[in-house]
Amino acid sequence: MADIVIMPKLGFDMAEGTLVRWVRRVGESVTKGEVLAEIETDKATVEVESGFTGVVRQQLVEAGTSVPIGSPIAVIGSADEAIDLSKIAAPALGAVPAVAAAVPAAGATPQPATAASRGLSPSGRAVASPLARRLAADSGLDLAKVHGTGAAGRITRKDVEAARGAPVARPAAGGGPSASLPPLAFTPGPAVVDVRVPRSRLRQAIGRRMTEAKQQLPHFYVTHEYRMEALMAVRTQANAYLAEAEGLSINDFVVKSVALCLRQFPNLNASIEGEAVVQRGEVNVGVAVAVEGGLLTIVAREADRKPLRLLAGETREAVARAREGKVRPADVEGSTFTVSNLGMFDVEDFIAIINPPETAILAVGSVREVAVAEAGVVRSGLRMKATLSADHRVTDGVEAARFLQTLARYIENPAGLLL
Repeated sequence: MADIVIMPKLGFDMAEGTLVRWVRRVGESVTKGEVLAEIETDKATVEVESGFTGVVRQQLVEAGTSVPIGSPIAVIGSADEAIDLSKIAAPALGAVPAVAAAVPAAGATPQPATAASRGLSPSGRAVASPLARRLAADSGLDLAKVHGTGAAGRITRKDVEAARGAPVARPAAGGGPSASLPPLAFTPGPAVVDVRVPRSRLRQAIGRRMTEAKQQLPHFYVTHEYRMEALMAVRTQANAYLAEAEGLSINDFVVKSVALCLRQFPNLNASIEGEAVVQRGEVNVGVAVAVEGGLLTIVAREADRKPLRLLAGETREAVARAREGKVRPADVEGSTFTVSNLGMFDVEDFIAIINPPETAILAVGSVREVAVAEAGVVRSGLRMKATLSADHRVTDGVEAARFLQTLARYIENPAGLLL
């Protein structure tokens, strides 16, 4: 029985392809795996291999035609069989111009295709492939002035590259003939297989919570950049008096600053219960911590009331227990706001998903040395970006912006955090 060749999908966002050239003509034999045609998308020209062995009985699409993916483009069968396209191509042929129901056996003289006007559509627009149009637009070329060498004068990628002066080959050094390169060869290695890895219970739980959060919470995002020179200097001075294992981290300063700031923004230290917003009395800041198999949120309880050194020590001990698999319920329950910091991985900025039932989360990036222009003078400065993700059911952009501005007063004037 004859087989139908369809326009393949050659990319995630491909909707149609242009048949640039038939490599095999009607009546010629083709083997599975041999190149049957060249197809052009908006990104590249690709050789399409035949998925069948037989004789090319009919080409359903002329060269230079754009065809939706999945549409029939050719029929491959044996040389002497009679072919009924209505049976083997239905219902996909609905998208293809009508063809004769019965195809004569190979050997019959194929009818010549109607010639299109030389490189122009009926409207007078230059006929070109999508990729050629994109390249021409990028180069500022007028396609009407480009000579097309494709079917019926169609302008191809090579025509555009030639018109804009793209070199086809580089001469060898010294002006002599081009040096011939040895043919490329590839020796297949051992067969590789897909590996099915079960998700851990922790990863499944994270997936469920984050999916619910993104589906049910209307997130919005606001980013602010902080001056970090003062904080870095104060941290260095404080750590000079502490044992290395007891040193204060940048995140310790951020968590304490957030806790003090949340006193003034109760909607961000809250949760939704039914039709009401419950503003929490305690400020318990969650700290996102990477552990084997996933992520845990360690809770810094009453972070607005505790001294910075005590807060940092308790958080450090809880993180150690979590990574040793000895976490306590109090270590991970009851957070009212979360801080997620990827600065230690040199991440400049990112956005985080709110941790239900909380209403906001702060994503903190790395401290970077940047060029800063102030009063007409360029100097070196230290900056850090933080992005607040908030729930639009309880707050809005203005309040989120004010929160980040208030946070700057603590982060950029860190001496008070040590008191």
